[in-house]
Amino acid sequence: MSEQKEYIKIEEKIKEILNGDAQKNALDFAAFLRANDMQFERSTTNYWADKLYWYVKFQDEFVGFILVNGYGTVGDDTEPEGWIFWSDNYNSDLFADFPLDEQTKKIAWNHVDFGTCCGGLTVKLFGREFTPVCNGTTFRFNNPITEELDCLKKLVDIRKTDIQT
Repeated sequence: MSEQKEYIKIEEKIKEILNGDAQKNALDFAAFLRANDMQFERSTTNYWADKLYWYVKFQDEFVGFILVNGYGTVGDDTEPEGWIFWSDNYNSDLFADFPLDEQTKKIAWNHVDFGTCCGGLTVKLFGREFTPVCNGTTFRFNNPITEELDCLKKLVDIRKTDIQT
C-alpha cells in the first residue's frame, strides 16, 4: 500500500486553533495564497510530522512554510504561540534590488531570519546586505499584524515572479 499524506485543510486548523487577530490574519493570508494559485502540502516528515506545518508552493517550487502552532497545550514549546510564516530561500537577483517603498523594506529587513542553519548565507535584500541569514528561510514572520501581512504578501508576489522568470 502506498504511503498517503494526511490531508488537513489549513483553514480548518486555523479556525480550530487560533483566535482573534491571529485567526483573522492567518485566514486572510491563506485566502491570498490560494487566490494566487499557491498549493498547500502538509509536512509529515521528521521534526514536523506531529505538528501543523504546511509547505506553500507555486508551480511545485517552494514559496514558504506555515506553522499553525495554536495556544497552550496545542503548541510546540520551541516556537511561539499563534502562527508563523517562514519564506523559502529568497537569495536571488530579483530580491537583491527589487524596488520597494522604504516602509515595506524596513518591515522586510526587520523579519530577516538571521542564523547559521545549514551554514548561513550572506544575502542582499532590497539594496542591503545581511549575514548570516538562515540557508533555507530568508524571512520569518511570527503572528504578522496588518502592516507586516501587507509586506509578507508583497514578498510572496515577488517570489511568484521569481519562479515565473
